[in-house]
Amino acid sequence: MLIKEFRIVLPVSVDEYQVGQLYAVAEASKNETGGGEGVEVLVNEPYEKDGEKGQYTHKVYHLQSKVPQFVRMIAPKGSLEVHEKAWNAYPYCRTILTNTYMKDKFMIKIETWHKPDMGNQENVHKVEKWDAVEVIKIDIADNSCINAKDYKADQDPAIFKSEKTGRGPLGPSWQNELANNPNCPHMCAYKLVTVEFKWLGLQNKMENFIQRVEKRLFTHFHRQLFCWIDKWIELTMDDIRRMEEETKRELDKMRESEDVKGMGADE
Repeated sequence: MLIKEFRIVLPVSVDEYQVGQLYAVAEASKNETGGGEGVEVLVNEPYEKDGEKGQYTHKVYHLQSKVPQFVRMIAPKGSLEVHEKAWNAYPYCRTILTNTYMKDKFMIKIETWHKPDMGNQENVHKVEKWDAVEVIKIDIADNSCINAKDYKADQDPAIFKSEKTGRGPLGPSWQNELANNPNCPHMCAYKLVTVEFKWLGLQNKMENFIQRVEKRLFTHFHRQLFCWIDKWIELTMDDIRRMEEETKRELDKMRESEDVKGMGADE
């Protein structure tokens, strides 16, 4: 088992992020779907359990080209599907990913707290053995963290300026400036990622690989979220729910009719 906490600071408020996150999830899903691969939404409905209430989703990720070659070689056909169950009780969210082939030998758990701070709180998730958790801060404007093949100028916070909010571009010291700017909101997503991959001879390699993938996904996702701000900043939660319904129908069509696209695996 390998546990890491990723912290992503953004120049948006916690309330704004709720809408922006759901908008970006829908758009990013379309960018990763085609050729029989990508995202399939099975359930998207409100839930209430043990005093917690929010939105529950169950998705299936069809991943053939998104995993490393050494996994494709040993994995039987049909086993490269990941089920994602998420309980979004915003500002707290919990997501669990599993695989029917590996059963209890594979699990990714992502727990997120969204806080109106600059990412300086320690152990917001109340982890018992906190000293063993590596903390990784993701700077969405740092292009040195991006693979050249992943770079897109229209998703670069270092050059993007929002017409509707005036936020951006984010310079080298943007976080210091943001912390001292009373006119711009800020928040941090604290993402605690627990990875378990029990496979003799592959465990360490795969758990480290999955954590690298999560960092890459978080980095790209939040760069997109910020650079798409003018598309979502005026939307309501009702707008988002309608958009999610439309996206589900679109994804079903795209998976069958379009070519494979999106990010492949970094070996």
